[in-house]
Amino acid sequence: METFSIVILVVSFIFLLLRGVPVAYSIGISAILTLLTTVDPIAAFTTIAQRMATGLDSFSLLAIPMFVLAGQIMNKGGIAFRLIEFAKLLVGWFPGGLFFVNIFSNMLFGSISGSAIASVSAIGGFMGPLMKKEGYDEKLSASTNITSSVTGLLIPPSNVLIVYSLASGGVSIGALFMAGYVPGILLGVGLMLISAYFAKKYKYPIIKGTALKKAFKTTVNAIPSLSLLFVIIGGIVSGIFTATEASGIAVVYALFLTMIYKELKISDIPQILLDASKTTAIVVLLVGASMGMSWVMSYLNIPQTVTESLLSFSDSKIVILLLITFILLFVGTFMDITPAVLIFTPIFLPVVIELGVDPIHFGIILILNLSIGLVTPPVGTVLFVGASIAKIKIENLFKSMLPYYLAMIIVLLVITFSEDLVLFIPRTFGM
Repeated sequence: METFSIVILVVSFIFLLLRGVPVAYSIGISAILTLLTTVDPIAAFTTIAQRMATGLDSFSLLAIPMFVLAGQIMNKGGIAFRLIEFAKLLVGWFPGGLFFVNIFSNMLFGSISGSAIASVSAIGGFMGPLMKKEGYDEKLSASTNITSSVTGLLIPPSNVLIVYSLASGGVSIGALFMAGYVPGILLGVGLMLISAYFAKKYKYPIIKGTALKKAFKTTVNAIPSLSLLFVIIGGIVSGIFTATEASGIAVVYALFLTMIYKELKISDIPQILLDASKTTAIVVLLVGASMGMSWVMSYLNIPQTVTESLLSFSDSKIVILLLITFILLFVGTFMDITPAVLIFTPIFLPVVIELGVDPIHFGIILILNLSIGLVTPPVGTVLFVGASIAKIKIENLFKSMLPYYLAMIIVLLVITFSEDLVLFIPRTFGM
């Protein structure tokens, strides 16, 4: 009966996804259908409803709507433009400087907003026309913007790291935030190396030097936006406030910045709140449905079964991590990152813990794997948004994306097999 239930869970979930049913509904329906194979209907529906409500009863989850709202405010408040100008000052003097400005701007804005979609939209909207004007290949420009936008999912504050903390049963959000810095920066550097190759190959120009007076003004304008990172992370590390409390501070700080910059009108606030509410509702529904499915998987002993199967296949940490990486890369190509984190964390975390992998390290591996899926067809949401911003068809982008995919895979392998590199910063701060 247990094997039959597992088959029902997997088959019904895949069938619903292929039929175009929204992911949250696919998760909830397949969980209910599976439970119906072992208990009566009233018990099945009641149990799933209870588990969904219980899964959402988490103080840590409050950070998500707050960070989403802060990101929306920043996106509309002129922060992206100031970060781009600051990036020009720092990295624009390289050959093909606009490539580097694009990547560095995405790293900065993505880390502040915590959203890859917000980053690819905001930075792409500014950089795309500018790079086209300077003679850059449009497909390469779009590829650079799309792939670099996911760096903000690793560099804190990151909503998906909060989701992983919830799915893992309480891994420290602060430690995850600190562990994300090195992988996020390495990913950005890897993408910059690919861009440097194209810059040399096509002899793209260096951005003209900036006058000292203007450079000083650009830096001063960017400091308030950059300070948000130090306020949030500094407060969490020093113990002044929790990650959830930091999200509220981020909203207040973002509003304060928009008052200084005077680029956000009072009439814009209702639309910002509405957009943030829509995004939050989607995430919360996914979390609730996924928590219901996670309970069903535990009830059917799926995590234990997967652990035993993988460990019977091999007792080598390298082999198992490579196998999990392959599975996650495949999953990431057709499933969005939030439900994938919620579903596969309870399945694979017991396996890697059995092999001695730190849960914080595995969280970074998981997020980086699934982030690559966001920029990969057929269902890469960031890929679709970035292509839409650049006004280029997906099929015309694939060839130019390949070198960037290669860089992302190499960084993923380095992170997967370099635990000390990932955990260096959190260990330094005693986390």
